[in-house]
Amino acid sequence: MYTIELEKVRKSYGTFVAVDDLSFKIEKGSVFGLLGPNGAGKTSTIRMMIGITAPDSGTIGMFGKAFERKSLNRVGYLPEERGLYRKMKVLDQLILMAELHGMSAADAKQKAIEWCQRLDISFKLNSKVEELSKGLQQKIQFIAALLHDPDFIIMDEPFFGLDPVNATMLKNVLLDLKKEGRTILFSTHRMDQVEKLCDSLCLINHGRPVLHGTLKDVKAGYGKRNVQIDYAGDISFLERSPLISKFNNYGNYVEVQLAPGADSQELLRVAAAHSRINRFELMEPSLEEIFIDVVGEHKVDSEEKLQAEKNNLQVAGGRNA
Repeated sequence: MYTIELEKVRKSYGTFVAVDDLSFKIEKGSVFGLLGPNGAGKTSTIRMMIGITAPDSGTIGMFGKAFERKSLNRVGYLPEERGLYRKMKVLDQLILMAELHGMSAADAKQKAIEWCQRLDISFKLNSKVEELSKGLQQKIQFIAALLHDPDFIIMDEPFFGLDPVNATMLKNVLLDLKKEGRTILFSTHRMDQVEKLCDSLCLINHGRPVLHGTLKDVKAGYGKRNVQIDYAGDISFLERSPLISKFNNYGNYVEVQLAPGADSQELLRVAAAHSRINRFELMEPSLEEIFIDVVGEHKVDSEEKLQAEKNNLQVAGGRNA
């Protein structure tokens, strides 16, 4: 069963196309990565999924049927743009947000206290949001997305502003929720977190899908082009070799990337002819390397483009007035 299904979804603002012919499905109980550079269309896609905006064309299904607003009580959403009431106390804020999802004030209070204890911030329950650090505010909004026990959890850049300890804490919470059968959509440009969390992914650029599949299949599709070589002697000559497209020397070992069409056995032969090779290991590329390779230099800042489009529309409107 799929928690959510997008089929040929398109969204534009004026002449700017934010999302173009995007299709994917997320299996129940899985963690799905919606990836892309800043401005690729990730947030625009999420906003359509939860009914903030409507697609120009295409269909969106949720929990096995066409999207209905009442389904949103089964959805928890942590937006990229933070939306806490700064003058409000933490506990009051969490209760309010849970009530918006249909919880009673008593149940919301109990859940809020439990979650704050779990995330080590119960000592801030009576503090105003404006008195908290950015990291603590992020934890509060994270809790707000989970208080009503949603079946489908959408996390848009959930680790923003968190130190490694707190990022790991939230990551472990998400993994626990996955074990409980919750479905999680994880939107980010942090590839290191994706590799630790996601079962499958869709990489979008310029609003269009450029990679889609399980993490294992995506990596397998790129083959093992990276090589780690532990050596004794001098191996710096490899940096100039036509067999190599990337070369990083870390002292007693190097990491290289094979040039297109290069043979790893030929590289081993050349390296062994000049140095003593203690270890020669082919490695699959990291997701970050795949991301950079696919996206290349064609990163889009959608906010700037969208603002430019709005400015153009305003100018055109003024001329027609």
